[in-house]
Amino acid sequence: MVEMLGYCGFLCDICPAYEKNIKSDADKVEISDKWFLYFGFRVPPEKVSCVGCRNEGNHPDEGCPVRPCAIEKSVRNCAYCDSFDCDNLKSRTDFVETNVKDIEKIPEEGYKRFIEPYLGKKRLLEMRENL
Repeated sequence: MVEMLGYCGFLCDICPAYEKNIKSDADKVEISDKWFLYFGFRVPPEKVSCVGCRNEGNHPDEGCPVRPCAIEKSVRNCAYCDSFDCDNLKSRTDFVETNVKDIEKIPEEGYKRFIEPYLGKKRLLEMRENL
């Protein structure tokens, strides 16, 4: 699968909620439960499915401020924005650091599946270094 980088630096293609990664309703329940366990928020299982922020369709994070901003500014992603690391972006990229307690205690498989896709700030900073 080709890497799908969201506007905020999230990796849509490895996100558990990306529609192509969901095989069953049980997957949706597990995602909902793990998001609650690791991040403290719950998305109802029936809303767990995403087409990726660059595509039109279902997005579980209906209140995301990054997607509409990036579309309005016509930027490839937030690394290319003159307002990089604005409050809109921080609301999404800082949530791992803000919400995940005892990150070192998360099992490797849980980390890879439920944390790694959302380490967007790190990816965007690396991109900015190469601009």
